[in-house]
Amino acid sequence: MDLKTIYEMAEDDMSKAIKALKSKLVKIRTGKANLALLDDIKVDYYGQETPLKHIGSLSKPEPRMIMIRPWEENMLDKIEKAILASDVGITPQNDGKVIRLVFPSLTEERRKELVTKVKNLGEEAKIAVRNSRREYNDEIKRMEKESEISEDNAHIAYEEMQDITDEFTDKIDKLINKKEKEIMEI
Repeated sequence: MDLKTIYEMAEDDMSKAIKALKSKLVKIRTGKANLALLDDIKVDYYGQETPLKHIGSLSKPEPRMIMIRPWEENMLDKIEKAILASDVGITPQNDGKVIRLVFPSLTEERRKELVTKVKNLGEEAKIAVRNSRREYNDEIKRMEKESEISEDNAHIAYEEMQDITDEFTDKIDKLINKKEKEIMEI
């Protein structure tokens, strides 16, 4: 294994941490409706657990509302039960044709709780990035010990690994700051 491969593998691992963070952040509720909040909801569709988005159309007629129009009206009750059983935290309004999810404004206290949660998710992602750095620094150390690379090249490699780590840490900070602004926006 050469140093270029190590850098690429480290970037790949750190990219996975960013991707995981993004998927967690998108599910954190802000004051606005977000269709991604419903991605994990599965509905019993004739004995088969089926994603909600495959059973009907989802739309946002207003910034704080999601409307679910099932392709079969007999699915309304099952969709409603699936939403109630999920961790979305919104009570569905079923009018016999569509289900509406109205997102209330977040209280100041709830906003602060969500910001804390977002910061914790960011710290978890940073830990994953630092763990990747440590893993690949250990590989560089092994290569140096076995004389596959010189001491100078190892020093340069450690610096490059730190630069890669800093780049991904900055990306995490930007994602966290953006999400915090969304949450605190009234």
